[in-house]
Amino acid sequence: MITDGPRCPGDDMPRIPFMVSGLVAVAITCGVMLPVTTSAENRIALVIGNGAYRSVPTLPNPPNDAGDVASSLGRLGFNVQRVTDAGYDAMRRALLDFDRKAHRAEIAIVFYAGHGMEVGGENWLIPIDAELKTDRDAEHEAIALKGVLSTVDCAAKLGLVILDACRDNPFAAKMQRTIRTRAVSRGLAQASVSGNVLVAYAAKDGTTAADGQGRNSPFTTALLKHIETPGLEVNFLFRRVRDDVMTTTRREQQPFVYGSLSQEEIYLHAAPSRVAATPPTAQPPSLPTPAPGPTPETQVAAAPPTTPIEIDRLGRVWNEEEIGGWRGLWTRRSRSSVFDAAWQHPNGARETAVLDIKIAGNRVSIQRQQSKGRCSYEGTLTDDGRTVRGTYGCAWARGPFQWRATIGQ
Repeated sequence: MITDGPRCPGDDMPRIPFMVSGLVAVAITCGVMLPVTTSAENRIALVIGNGAYRSVPTLPNPPNDAGDVASSLGRLGFNVQRVTDAGYDAMRRALLDFDRKAHRAEIAIVFYAGHGMEVGGENWLIPIDAELKTDRDAEHEAIALKGVLSTVDCAAKLGLVILDACRDNPFAAKMQRTIRTRAVSRGLAQASVSGNVLVAYAAKDGTTAADGQGRNSPFTTALLKHIETPGLEVNFLFRRVRDDVMTTTRREQQPFVYGSLSQEEIYLHAAPSRVAATPPTAQPPSLPTPAPGPTPETQVAAAPPTTPIEIDRLGRVWNEEEIGGWRGLWTRRSRSSVFDAAWQHPNGARETAVLDIKIAGNRVSIQRQQSKGRCSYEGTLTDDGRTVRGTYGCAWARGPFQWRATIGQ
């Protein structure tokens, strides 16, 4: 077993062996590559669909699943490598090539559709030329999931492995057991991951997934429905996929995600307001949507009491205009200086926040506090007493950005 070399640049832990085949063990290390350089465009994906198995009945959907997912990821700006109906050597070469690229990627994704199985607590992805006559053959004819995980664990922001591979496995029924205590189970075993890696199963460990009657499996159908949704954070992406699959299969199949990420929000398709097509001054910074009403993260700081005259001058609603195409409606909470703000872009994107507005003479000051940081607005009330013009900036986008609002009753 070869374990020499660091896992990733700056990591002194030994790297997990990539895979084992007969007497040959191959290990790829992130540390021997060039220095890591990441960018927003450095997103790569390896997509594998195995259906034309030679020793068991074919699976019709995996090649379709792989093709459609590859197209979707391509539209999302990923550099996609697609492999269809791969034997052991083809899968090994594809993963080796992907591993060499993944260490310098910001997001690295592996999608696999086909047969997979657990043998003795180890998960294996099965090439189309595997025979698996005994439980020992998996070590020589199949690809270890832990090796696949090791290809994505060097990604700077997210390593993601998506497995539509929990189908009821015909190999298990005919496989000869050489060790009585070695179990060959339905589905896959629970995945053990760490760092910024997520593993998404089409079906929870120990259960099987449906191949489906249409072009795609129920899991891939749900994934394709949501993966290109703008502004859908990756954790919520898989929550939607889970709900759709459970509805479609009448709760017989439950997708499951293993791993945990930091508080940083990760998007496969950022919301329009997060991907600026114009200079920063032409578009306001994006506002993550909080839960209804102020929460511990979005609660505005306590402000000094507002006099009745200032309360009356605040009006009931404010209409914000000319903010990079965004239009906002701010609605005041009863007899307070706190407003619930909602913005909408012509393309349909929406944002919400909680604001605290103060008026002193003709000066207007607004504070917006949220987990991402604080935004501060400063403006001047014009002679008509209803129009406010000024600038604002945020902790993550200093500006200044121009804004204008009209106070309504």
